[in-house]
Amino acid sequence: METLRLTVAARSKEQNVKQLRNESQVPCVVYGNKTENTMISCKEQELHRIYKAAGESTIVELDLDGKNIPVLIHSLTLDPVSDRYQHVDFYAVDMSKKLTAHVPVHVTGESPAVKGLSGILVNVHTELTVTCLPKDLPHSFEVDLGKLVEFGDIITVADIKIPAGVELEEEADTVLFTVQEPRKAEEETKPAEGEVPADGAAPAAEGAPADAAAKPEGEKKA
Repeated sequence: METLRLTVAARSKEQNVKQLRNESQVPCVVYGNKTENTMISCKEQELHRIYKAAGESTIVELDLDGKNIPVLIHSLTLDPVSDRYQHVDFYAVDMSKKLTAHVPVHVTGESPAVKGLSGILVNVHTELTVTCLPKDLPHSFEVDLGKLVEFGDIITVADIKIPAGVELEEEADTVLFTVQEPRKAEEETKPAEGEVPADGAAPAAEGAPADAAAKPEGEKKA
Protein backbone atom coordinates (compact mmCIF):
# COMPACT_ATOMS: atom_id res chain seq x y z
CA MET A 1 0.00 0.00 0.00
CA GLU A 2 1.36 3.42 -0.94
CA THR A 3 2.32 5.83 1.82
CA LEU A 4 -0.55 8.10 2.82
CA ARG A 5 0.49 11.70 3.43
CA LEU A 6 -1.47 14.54 4.97
CA THR A 7 -0.25 18.12 4.98
CA VAL A 8 -0.92 19.87 8.29
CA ALA A 9 -0.17 23.29 9.75
CA ALA A 10 0.75 24.40 13.25
CA ARG A 11 -1.86 26.39 15.17
CA SER A 12 -1.82 28.33 18.40
CA LYS A 13 -4.03 28.00 21.47
CA GLU A 14 -5.42 31.44 20.75
CA GLN A 15 -6.61 30.45 17.30
CA ASN A 16 -10.41 30.32 17.10
CA VAL A 17 -11.43 26.72 16.30
CA LYS A 18 -14.90 27.81 15.20
CA GLN A 19 -13.34 30.10 12.64
CA LEU A 20 -11.08 27.25 11.48
CA ARG A 21 -14.09 25.02 10.89
CA ASN A 22 -15.88 27.80 9.02
CA GLU A 23 -12.85 27.84 6.70
CA SER A 24 -13.13 24.04 6.16
CA GLN A 25 -10.15 23.38 8.41
CA VAL A 26 -10.15 20.76 11.18
CA PRO A 27 -8.40 21.41 14.50
CA CYS A 28 -6.17 18.48 15.50
CA VAL A 29 -3.52 17.47 18.02
CA VAL A 30 -0.58 15.07 17.63
CA TYR A 31 1.02 13.35 20.62
CA GLY A 32 2.94 10.20 21.58
CA ASN A 33 6.44 8.83 20.92
CA LYS A 34 7.92 11.28 23.44
CA THR A 35 6.35 14.10 21.45
CA GLU A 36 4.83 17.03 23.29
CA ASN A 37 1.21 17.68 22.41
CA THR A 38 1.35 19.68 19.19
CA MET A 39 -1.69 21.63 18.06
CA ILE A 40 -2.21 21.47 14.31
CA SER A 41 -4.93 21.80 11.68
CA CYS A 42 -5.62 20.27 8.28
CA LYS A 43 -7.99 20.67 5.35
CA GLU A 44 -11.29 18.88 5.97
CA GLN A 45 -11.50 17.48 2.43
CA GLU A 46 -7.96 16.05 2.63
CA LEU A 47 -8.61 14.56 6.05
CA HIS A 48 -11.73 12.82 4.73
CA ARG A 49 -9.78 11.34 1.82
CA ILE A 50 -7.03 10.05 4.11
CA TYR A 51 -9.40 8.65 6.71
CA LYS A 52 -11.38 6.71 4.09
CA ALA A 53 -8.14 5.09 2.91
CA ALA A 54 -6.40 4.59 6.26
CA GLY A 55 -9.07 4.18 8.89
CA GLU A 56 -7.48 3.80 12.32
CA SER A 57 -5.14 0.92 11.45
CA THR A 58 -2.83 2.32 8.77
CA ILE A 59 0.20 4.56 9.20
CA VAL A 60 -0.23 8.11 7.88
CA GLU A 61 2.66 10.53 7.43
CA LEU A 62 1.93 14.07 8.57
CA ASP A 63 3.85 16.76 6.71
CA LEU A 64 4.36 19.53 9.26
CA ASP A 65 6.54 22.33 7.89
CA GLY A 66 8.63 19.82 5.91
CA LYS A 67 8.94 17.38 8.83
CA ASN A 68 7.40 13.92 8.35
CA ILE A 69 5.66 12.46 11.42
CA PRO A 70 4.35 8.86 11.17
CA VAL A 71 1.03 8.61 13.01
CA LEU A 72 -2.12 6.60 13.49
CA ILE A 73 -5.50 8.29 13.47
CA HIS A 74 -6.39 7.67 17.11
CA SER A 75 -9.86 9.21 17.40
CA LEU A 76 -12.20 11.56 15.60
CA THR A 77 -14.99 13.75 16.90
CA LEU A 78 -17.92 14.34 14.53
CA ASP A 79 -20.67 16.93 14.71
CA PRO A 80 -23.83 15.01 15.77
CA VAL A 81 -26.00 16.92 13.27
CA SER A 82 -23.83 17.52 10.20
CA ASP A 83 -21.32 14.62 10.65
CA ARG A 84 -18.53 17.03 9.80
CA TYR A 85 -15.14 16.51 11.45
CA GLN A 86 -14.81 18.56 14.63
CA HIS A 87 -11.48 17.35 16.01
CA VAL A 88 -8.87 14.64 15.40
CA ASP A 89 -6.22 13.05 17.62
CA PHE A 90 -3.12 11.71 15.86
CA TYR A 91 -0.84 9.30 17.72
CA ALA A 92 2.82 9.57 16.73
CA VAL A 93 4.58 6.19 16.48
CA ASP A 94 8.19 5.05 16.63
CA MET A 95 8.77 3.04 13.45
CA SER A 96 11.49 1.00 15.18
CA LYS A 97 9.27 -0.18 18.06
CA LYS A 98 6.34 -2.60 18.12
CA LEU A 99 2.90 -1.22 18.78
CA THR A 100 -0.48 -2.67 19.67
CA ALA A 101 -3.48 -1.73 17.54
CA HIS A 102 -6.99 -2.85 16.62
CA VAL A 103 -7.39 -4.07 13.05
CA PRO A 104 -10.88 -4.41 11.50
CA VAL A 105 -12.23 -7.66 10.04
CA HIS A 106 -13.67 -7.25 6.53
CA VAL A 107 -15.84 -9.83 4.78
CA THR A 108 -15.81 -11.07 1.21
CA GLY A 109 -18.07 -13.50 -0.60
CA GLU A 110 -21.48 -14.73 0.52
CA SER A 111 -22.52 -17.51 2.87
CA PRO A 112 -24.53 -20.33 1.19
CA ALA A 113 -26.24 -20.92 4.54
CA VAL A 114 -27.47 -17.33 4.57
CA LYS A 115 -28.36 -17.08 0.88
CA GLY A 116 -29.83 -20.54 0.35
CA LEU A 117 -31.12 -21.51 3.79
CA SER A 118 -32.15 -18.05 5.09
CA GLY A 119 -29.73 -18.45 7.98
CA ILE A 120 -28.81 -15.59 10.30
CA LEU A 121 -25.19 -14.41 10.08
CA VAL A 122 -23.68 -13.72 13.50
CA ASN A 123 -20.60 -11.49 13.60
CA VAL A 124 -18.89 -12.21 16.92
CA HIS A 125 -15.77 -10.02 16.44
CA THR A 126 -15.47 -6.97 14.19
CA GLU A 127 -11.78 -6.36 14.91
CA LEU A 128 -8.68 -8.13 16.20
CA THR A 129 -5.85 -6.88 18.41
CA VAL A 130 -2.37 -7.12 16.92
CA THR A 131 1.17 -6.39 18.02
CA CYS A 132 3.81 -5.66 15.39
CA LEU A 133 6.19 -3.09 13.97
CA PRO A 134 4.37 -0.15 12.36
CA LYS A 135 5.61 -1.17 8.90
CA ASP A 136 3.95 -4.59 9.30
CA LEU A 137 0.60 -3.27 10.54
CA PRO A 138 -2.16 -4.78 8.34
CA HIS A 139 -4.91 -2.47 7.11
CA SER A 140 -7.55 -5.17 7.67
CA PHE A 141 -8.13 -8.93 7.82
CA GLU A 142 -10.18 -10.48 5.02
CA VAL A 143 -12.69 -13.25 5.78
CA ASP A 144 -14.45 -15.29 3.06
CA LEU A 145 -18.02 -16.07 4.14
CA GLY A 146 -18.25 -18.81 1.51
CA LYS A 147 -17.09 -21.30 4.17
CA LEU A 148 -20.39 -20.96 6.03
CA VAL A 149 -22.39 -23.65 4.21
CA GLU A 150 -24.58 -25.18 6.95
CA PHE A 151 -26.20 -23.96 10.14
CA GLY A 152 -23.64 -23.97 12.93
CA ASP A 153 -20.62 -23.59 10.63
CA ILE A 154 -18.00 -21.22 12.08
CA ILE A 155 -15.05 -19.12 10.96
CA THR A 156 -12.30 -18.73 13.56
CA VAL A 157 -9.05 -16.81 13.87
CA ALA A 158 -7.28 -19.94 12.59
CA ASP A 159 -8.97 -19.40 9.21
CA ILE A 160 -7.34 -15.99 8.73
CA LYS A 161 -4.05 -15.48 6.92
CA ILE A 162 -1.76 -13.65 9.35
CA PRO A 163 1.09 -11.63 7.75
CA ALA A 164 4.67 -12.27 8.84
CA GLY A 165 5.74 -10.28 11.87
CA VAL A 166 2.18 -9.87 13.18
CA GLU A 167 1.11 -11.37 16.51
CA LEU A 168 -2.57 -11.74 17.45
CA GLU A 169 -3.88 -11.33 20.97
CA GLU A 170 -6.88 -13.58 20.26
CA GLU A 171 -6.55 -17.38 20.39
CA ALA A 172 -6.73 -19.46 17.21
CA ASP A 173 -10.11 -20.96 18.20
CA THR A 174 -11.75 -17.55 18.71
CA VAL A 175 -15.00 -17.52 16.69
CA LEU A 176 -15.43 -14.62 14.28
CA PHE A 177 -18.56 -15.63 12.35
CA THR A 178 -21.24 -18.31 12.55
CA VAL A 179 -24.68 -18.96 11.06
CA GLN A 180 -27.80 -19.68 13.09
CA GLU A 181 -31.10 -21.19 11.99
CA PRO A 182 -33.83 -18.64 11.25
CA ARG A 183 -36.15 -17.99 14.17
CA LYS A 184 -39.47 -19.84 13.89
CA ALA A 185 -42.79 -18.22 14.76
CA GLU A 186 -43.84 -19.14 18.28
CA GLU A 187 -46.61 -21.70 18.45
CA GLU A 188 -49.91 -20.56 19.92
CA THR A 189 -49.84 -21.46 23.60
CA LYS A 190 -52.72 -22.93 25.59
CA PRO A 191 -54.24 -20.84 28.41
CA ALA A 192 -52.31 -21.26 31.63
CA GLU A 193 -53.91 -23.00 34.60
CA GLY A 194 -56.58 -20.73 36.06
CA GLU A 195 -56.49 -18.38 33.07
CA VAL A 196 -59.89 -17.26 31.78
CA PRO A 197 -60.47 -18.43 28.18
CA ALA A 198 -60.92 -15.89 25.41
CA ASP A 199 -64.75 -16.21 25.55
CA GLY A 200 -64.71 -14.90 29.13
CA ALA A 201 -66.41 -17.95 30.69
CA ALA A 202 -64.91 -19.06 33.98
CA PRO A 203 -63.74 -22.69 34.05
CA ALA A 204 -65.91 -25.18 35.94
CA ALA A 205 -64.71 -26.45 39.32
CA GLU A 206 -62.91 -29.79 39.23
CA GLY A 207 -65.43 -32.64 39.44
CA ALA A 208 -68.49 -30.40 38.99
CA PRO A 209 -70.98 -30.84 36.14
CA ALA A 210 -70.28 -28.79 33.07
CA ASP A 211 -73.29 -26.53 33.75
CA ALA A 212 -72.57 -26.09 37.47
CA ALA A 213 -70.45 -23.03 36.96
CA ALA A 214 -73.33 -21.33 35.11
CA LYS A 215 -75.96 -21.74 37.93
CA PRO A 216 -76.82 -18.54 39.84
CA GLU A 217 -75.44 -18.29 43.34
CA GLY A 218 -77.82 -19.72 45.95
CA GLU A 219 -79.95 -21.76 43.52
CA LYS A 220 -80.97 -25.16 44.87
CA LYS A 221 -81.78 -28.39 43.08
CA ALA A 222 -85.43 -29.54 43.10
